[in-house]
Amino acid sequence: MTVPRVPPAAIARDVRVWDPLLRITHWSFLLLIPTMWWTAENSKWALHRQTGLVLIGLLMFRIIWGFMGPRTARFSDFVKGPGAVIAYLRGQMAGAATQIGHSPLGGWSTLALLGAMLLQASLGLFAGDPYDGMTGPLNPLVGVMTADAITELHETFFWVIAGFIGLHLTAIAFYTVRGDDLLSPMVSGDRPPIPGVAGIGPTPWGRAAVALALAAGFALWLAYGAPPIT
Repeated sequence: MTVPRVPPAAIARDVRVWDPLLRITHWSFLLLIPTMWWTAENSKWALHRQTGLVLIGLLMFRIIWGFMGPRTARFSDFVKGPGAVIAYLRGQMAGAATQIGHSPLGGWSTLALLGAMLLQASLGLFAGDPYDGMTGPLNPLVGVMTADAITELHETFFWVIAGFIGLHLTAIAFYTVRGDDLLSPMVSGDRPPIPGVAGIGPTPWGRAAVALALAAGFALWLAYGAPPIT
């Protein structure tokens, strides 16, 4: 008996959900945040400052990529209004079965985490005490008392970041238990086939080069103390 061959076009393909640059940025955050905590706890201030500048560069890239990247990377794709969030929580969101990328709730969670990391990194730019031998690159722009207050806030606000990360991990575990694997697509970029959904397509490498150059240039500018651009 001859088994009929299935035409290649009839074989369902995995759906591309996340582009490689977004995934690299995501996993870099996972490495950088604990590294910054460790360097602060062990007074590795030079490394702490360097890591912070890398973090700011990645955050700036993620923000730029939120406007220039593929569909699922764009803020316009996943930052929705309260009505969409409520509909999602009630299980009444139209097209939920064919949606890829962040859910409306996940989108706001992502935005909050990015905002918190950006605030923490920005505080670090002004933090420190010159008499202790290490300050953020923008510390000379503020007075000593202001820098002290920023430093205390910078130290305390880390635990807000840790709380956001804990909520993020809890949400991933919750959806995994429900049978919705969020982790594997962030590793491979793909998820199982969805009828009628083609995915995000190829990565726009030209726009990626522009975004990377802008983010790296901004981080380098901060590293030199944000001198006036003439």
